[in-house]
Amino acid sequence: MNDVDNYLANVESNKRAELERIRMLVKKIAPTAVESISYGMPAYKYNGKPLIYYAAFKDHMSVFPTPDPATKLQDRLSSYKVSKGTIQFTLEHSLPDDLIEQLVLVRMKQIDS
Repeated sequence: MNDVDNYLANVESNKRAELERIRMLVKKIAPTAVESISYGMPAYKYNGKPLIYYAAFKDHMSVFPTPDPATKLQDRLSSYKVSKGTIQFTLEHSLPDDLIEQLVLVRMKQIDS
């Protein structure tokens, strides 16, 4: 088991499934991104720079795509709790695959610029 597997093993099963979905999407969208634990949560770096982080908390889950993607996609995020670079969601109101893909692609484009 790697560090991310260990992190996920300690998350309650329903939230674990949601975080695994995000994990698989990021791997599909950014196959060269490097997975690790950063700030105590699963994270990806792309070309040596932070791409996206995700984590489970008591009452919600969050993705941390850095501020720029959240700002650029704010119209799609109006039904979520958003603060600088953080998007909170629940199992009942999860992030759609295409929104996660857009967040990752916007961040990759920013890194590549």
